[in-house]
Amino acid sequence: MQDVESPNDLVPMRHGHRARKRVNWGLRTGLVALLLIVGLVFAGLRYYDWCQEASGPRTPFRFEVAEGASAGQIVDALHDQGVVRCGTVTKWLLRRSGLESEFRAGSFELTANMSPDEAFEVLTTPPEPVPTVRLTVPEGYRVTQTAERVQEDLGIPAAKFLKASERGDWSLPPYLSPEVTTLEGYLFPETYQFIDGETKADDVIQRMLDQFALESETLPWASAEELGVTPYEVVIIASMIEEEAKLDEERPVIAGVIYNRLREGMVLGIDATLLYDDPTPDGQLSFSDLEFDSPYNTRINAGLPPTPIASPGRASLEAALSPATTEFFYYVLCGQDGHHEFGVTLADHEANRGRCDE
Repeated sequence: MQDVESPNDLVPMRHGHRARKRVNWGLRTGLVALLLIVGLVFAGLRYYDWCQEASGPRTPFRFEVAEGASAGQIVDALHDQGVVRCGTVTKWLLRRSGLESEFRAGSFELTANMSPDEAFEVLTTPPEPVPTVRLTVPEGYRVTQTAERVQEDLGIPAAKFLKASERGDWSLPPYLSPEVTTLEGYLFPETYQFIDGETKADDVIQRMLDQFALESETLPWASAEELGVTPYEVVIIASMIEEEAKLDEERPVIAGVIYNRLREGMVLGIDATLLYDDPTPDGQLSFSDLEFDSPYNTRINAGLPPTPIASPGRASLEAALSPATTEFFYYVLCGQDGHHEFGVTLADHEANRGRCDE
């Protein structure tokens, strides 16, 4: 006969069974939590790796970095424009790289779908120095002289430069009229830097025209209408001032003489205009040259010559737009220092000439 367990004997067995269940449940819960943590760690590491990688079309575009932009702002822009995959991870990578302060302002050639390291390299690596050549064009140079200097300094044949300058499709409104086919007077005299071996005639011309426009921005062009001349005529007058004046303080006075003569319908009598179209180009004017029938002969033709005769500098352009208020109608070069004597009447002029010839 089998012994029958009393109810009291069964109680400990039920309690032990529940305890084992609790232990098993705790183990399973801990295992699930551990697996979850391991999974999250693995997913995080995989995401971290994914953020450092790149794939997809590499569409190029210009990426702008503003002066003073913070490293965080730059990374946000990289993420927003599809350069890098992740913003937060890329910021952490940037801090770890130590390049936060190395970003350069400017315009950069980037593509979509770059790795953070690739983007950092482009935005922080200074460009290789480009070998350049200096071109200096003095005030008062003609286009032909500029062409010779360009050939000498840049190796661009003068004939090619002149041909490009005469093409007739250059534009510089409102200073250069569309109907004008010569760039005489507009190749601004300045010292320029050009890339050695890669510069073309068109590059030089456009740069010099751009410099003319830049210098002209702050000049009082509104006074041209008050003076009764067009912007193109201002440049013509400025070119004559450039050729006539030796001292800066005399430029506005010479401009005043030119405007006085134009107002009275007198011939200008400026020999520099005839030298521009010299029938015997030797730098001197003979008596027969003075009678040469040329639109540039301002001894026999009233008004302005048809084009500028040289490239005026800023001081001459300012004088042409802001001439001195004067009663003078004459001037003559006097002395070795390049100063002029000015006169109101022809008698004053003759007296000045006699005194300066002594």
